[in-house]
Amino acid sequence: MRVILGIIVVGLVAFVGALAYAMRYDEIEPLAAPPAASTFSREMLELGERMAGMGDCDVCHTRPNGEPYAGGLPLPTPFGTIYVTNITPDPETGIGNWSLEAFKRAMREGVDREGDYLYPAFPYNHFTLATDKDIEAIYAYIMARVRPVKYTAPENEMPFPFNIRLGVAGWNLLFLKQGEYKPDSTKSAEWNRGAYLVEGLGHCGACHSPLNFIGAQKGGDNKFGGGDAEGWHIPALNHRTPAPIAWTKDALVNYLFDGYDKHHGITAGPMTPVINHLNVQKEDDVYAIAEYIASFQPKSDAAATEKALAWANEREWNPDPAYVPKFEDPQMQRGAEVFKSVCANCHKRGGQPAPLGITSTVNMPDPRNVLRITLEGIRPPRGARDRSMPQFSQSLRDEDLAALMYFIRKQYTTKPAWDGVPDYIREIRNPAAH
Repeated sequence: MRVILGIIVVGLVAFVGALAYAMRYDEIEPLAAPPAASTFSREMLELGERMAGMGDCDVCHTRPNGEPYAGGLPLPTPFGTIYVTNITPDPETGIGNWSLEAFKRAMREGVDREGDYLYPAFPYNHFTLATDKDIEAIYAYIMARVRPVKYTAPENEMPFPFNIRLGVAGWNLLFLKQGEYKPDSTKSAEWNRGAYLVEGLGHCGACHSPLNFIGAQKGGDNKFGGGDAEGWHIPALNHRTPAPIAWTKDALVNYLFDGYDKHHGITAGPMTPVINHLNVQKEDDVYAIAEYIASFQPKSDAAATEKALAWANEREWNPDPAYVPKFEDPQMQRGAEVFKSVCANCHKRGGQPAPLGITSTVNMPDPRNVLRITLEGIRPPRGARDRSMPQFSQSLRDEDLAALMYFIRKQYTTKPAWDGVPDYIREIRNPAAH
């Protein structure tokens, strides 16, 4: 009985201690009104605008056709749907009554002004690395230059027990390492600047790394090993990169600034708004990001690059208007005919786009990105306006689209055929049913 009683007492003490730890945050006194714009210097506001862009704050905090930063965007997660909050300086529905202290706590610890935990869909586990100066500048920019909007996002759709925010305290205990970025003394200043931006405000790993079963990024060999976002496959940035030609620092700079590189093609999907923000960043910062990411990539080899280019160019579509290759496989033949009808006008030898065989998209482990690009088209980033692509969602039947995927994968890669193409097509066509 004494042993059982001892276990009960220890359990109660542990429970009370855990509850006290989870409930340790108090409300921070609200401001009577947002700080006046005149209290911030122009230099701080300009820095804040750049750093808010580096963090892509408006991308997540703006719903489709909604006001910038007003929230309401639904974020589907394995644990339910989160509706992103309003962070305009509206005092009632936004953060206009938040002090700098409250804003810093949210950025560093994932706790709002009232003392409630924020779900880690808000990447405070990255933002905690940011310097006081950068956080203060973002706060100044939001308070002074973002238009206040009165709007309240819908309630989150989180089933029990994920709707209990106190549970996030356990997640934080396991995965949140608070504190500013500490430079690596063995690396260059440029590499460290890149690491600070990528790991901190840029939160690149939030999409480009796989997640474990409770939504935390995997580390070690899985760091930058690829992930998923908004129904797209997010490619690996490490040795698992699907790119047939190794990324060099210069190629990364091209891509990060403009969204296009001749050896890798053009960006699409969730990366496009990221590129639009990087397009207006300081050159030194973009070069630093490229330096850091390149350190995870396989080394570039000139001979290998030429070999990959030669193979890809050889596989490109013959520009002769009457050309249609002949295949014994009826699905391959149908795919070739569909390609001639909807793709070959641009995607042919000597055409403007990069050869399909050297793009990461057709070399990815599943067909989601090629399907989405085909169905939705490409609305290019501001640095590559002339590289758009129309959508074919209305003109392609499902069976023709599947045949096209079979042909593209077989013609332009040496990888195995994609599995489950019809299932991916149904999911993309009708996401609400999945």
